[in-house]
Amino acid sequence: MLTTAIPVQASQLPVSDLRERRVRRGAIRDRGRRLEIALVNNMPDAAVTATERQFTRLLEAACGEFDITLRLYALDEVERAPDMRASMARTYHSPAHLRVRPPDALIITGAEPRAPSLDQEPYWRALTGLIDWADDHVISTLLSCLAAHAAVLHLDGVKREPMPTKCSGVFKFDLVGDHRLIAGLNTPYLAPHSRYNGLSERALAREGYFVLTRSEAVGVDLFIKERGCLLVCVQGHPEYDDDSLAREYRRDVARFLRGEREHMPALPENYYSTSVAAALETFAATAQTARAPERVADFPTIGALGPGDAPWRKSGDQFYKNWIRLIADRKFARLAQTTSASKRLGG
Repeated sequence: MLTTAIPVQASQLPVSDLRERRVRRGAIRDRGRRLEIALVNNMPDAAVTATERQFTRLLEAACGEFDITLRLYALDEVERAPDMRASMARTYHSPAHLRVRPPDALIITGAEPRAPSLDQEPYWRALTGLIDWADDHVISTLLSCLAAHAAVLHLDGVKREPMPTKCSGVFKFDLVGDHRLIAGLNTPYLAPHSRYNGLSERALAREGYFVLTRSEAVGVDLFIKERGCLLVCVQGHPEYDDDSLAREYRRDVARFLRGEREHMPALPENYYSTSVAAALETFAATAQTARAPERVADFPTIGALGPGDAPWRKSGDQFYKNWIRLIADRKFARLAQTTSASKRLGG
């Protein structure tokens, strides 16, 4: 079962009542089944709600026999419109509250890049500070897309590399090695990707990262590293809805028509049906010869909002299920070890 928690004031967190402390402590096995996961949602305003919904759906599908409480956070340093910041304040907390009540695991999303390099982003210090803190306080941190790029740059100096064109589409990935995080995944593993930069597998391996899925076409997808916590890095987006890539494509087309980007975006690969792709290619050709903001109204609508299903969903759900089970097992082991040590000391 998944529960999304509303914000709790820090003053409410310490528990002094003995009875409540005993109830909270519970049996070790029961406590190992109860997990708290924090989602730090750094997506731009237009994508905040969709991103929250997508990760909530993934965790609901993956939670199985575990009771998961999902708490929502957002970096204060990410640029927000005043009305969006006020709206998020009703359900989101600042990451400062994580230090009062550390979760079992952390998910950190990417953010829309604004600066020429990651370490020049206004949220860089806050993001890297959170990654450092999580290393010593949570069981596992899952970093999505830009957040994964930021982590490997900050922790190990691995720089992302610009790709010749935007990597957008649904791609097939091979499973690499033997790890419980990829147990039960379909081969090939399908995942949507939407990014302008990539990471060198050789550079990652040199710094001790273990690649779990890769593609000849677009490179590394999932990779991990054991540190104070287990770092799980994901360049793709298994959380995406079936229409996410379509909405991103339409957004990029609109930006081209408004003169905000130089080139017309390429269609997401392996995504649209043949007939829809043909209609969109026809629109793209006309838009390039008659470029004007009002042309976005002529954007094809029939079938242009994605394939109607999400063929990557089953594998994405299984990957998150594996991640949750790994967190639960490690939490149970820590609880058992703590209890054993307490008994030896007469506690």
